[in-house]
Amino acid sequence: MNVALVVLDTLRKDAFDRHFDWLPGQRFENAYSTSHWTVPAHASLFAGKYASELGVYAGAQLLDCEEPVLAESFRDSGYTTRAFSANVNVSRPFDFHRGFDQFEGSWRLEALSENVFDWDGFIAETREQGPERYLYALQGVLTGDCDTVPSLKRGALLKLRDLGWGRATRDDGAAEALQFVRETDFADDEFLFVNLMEAHTPYAPPEEYRTVEPPELNGLRATLEGPKSNPETIRQAYDDSVQYLSAMYRAIFAELREEFDYIITLSDHGEVLGEYDAWEHLCGLYPEVTKVPLCIWERKRDERSESRNNTARKETVSLLDVHRTVLDTAGISGESRGRSLLEGTENAGETEFLAEYHGLTNRHRIALGRDGFDTESLDEEMHALIAPDYYGWEALDGFHELSEIDKPRERIESLVNELDRRLIENDVAVSESVEAQLRDLGYA
Repeated sequence: MNVALVVLDTLRKDAFDRHFDWLPGQRFENAYSTSHWTVPAHASLFAGKYASELGVYAGAQLLDCEEPVLAESFRDSGYTTRAFSANVNVSRPFDFHRGFDQFEGSWRLEALSENVFDWDGFIAETREQGPERYLYALQGVLTGDCDTVPSLKRGALLKLRDLGWGRATRDDGAAEALQFVRETDFADDEFLFVNLMEAHTPYAPPEEYRTVEPPELNGLRATLEGPKSNPETIRQAYDDSVQYLSAMYRAIFAELREEFDYIITLSDHGEVLGEYDAWEHLCGLYPEVTKVPLCIWERKRDERSESRNNTARKETVSLLDVHRTVLDTAGISGESRGRSLLEGTENAGETEFLAEYHGLTNRHRIALGRDGFDTESLDEEMHALIAPDYYGWEALDGFHELSEIDKPRERIESLVNELDRRLIENDVAVSESVEAQLRDLGYA
């Protein structure tokens, strides 16, 4: 049994509906994340509990929970476990490689390798020096302990990007993921995890997919004082990026379909594009952020009838259910708050879920404070209630609902009180290279 779990990072449900009509499988029309950003959402996906129970969220981004994660459960059951991540937050510095026999990454993650010259640190330390500083860097590359060719390639990429050329020559990892899938000799009993970042800022797909120039956007600052770029340009650039992601994932999915029995495709969170005067996904639990696409393709259903593998399911589900479902594809036991979504399994379990907002990361708090922003309101813990035909969320300006339900605030309080929370402050100290990649993605 081969199982693939693919996260299309930052993909909105409505954008998925527009651009992924080609993707076969059971589509869940009412699927929600447990959080509003990558780290806590992936923690829930990997370990089957809320991020607050795992102690993995803003200010505590290390995946150091005692609970086994999916890759460990599969590995301990005799599976070969592989991963390809294009997201710096889902990487070795944050322990998201736990349980994987093979953990590969895009150019962003390759830049974090200990064997690549620390260009980001060098540039930060020598910013006031002249062009001759690059001669010293070249000397360090050629005579130092680092891998020469990858270090030179990394330096050239940074320079090209400074000149405005880099974005036209590569994507955010999807092409490398496609190559990884094509070149990997998958055998029996494989578990594969993939994270693709094309729908994430900076909304800069390859040239042939652009109908507008990539905008300048920092979501938190744009939410606090308005975006610097034209809102329609931002929305169109996001759509361009999703269109490119769809084309690349179509090629990746075709390869996976030949090797895997289950392919579970989803997003970890969505994105706000000006709704509620908010931008990106770090500022709240808006429904455009927490409602996510989810599609489960199963070879057996496809072989029986392709039409049986193209159905819409209306029940309200959570990322927690995806965790349980991934384990059940291989018959692996394990604790989970979720319920299995596979055909023929009992659809029992929680019918009301939470989404959690834990405030700002220390990196954002420091950066915004340095620029004179008052971050106190953004540091409030907030929750959303997800139930059949209902979504209600706490926001900076009060409580909002898309429909009505009896005593929603009391229901949220009851669910929160039931959590066995692991409250810690354990922010990860990272290198200049990691900091630079996080800044580029708007996480610092």
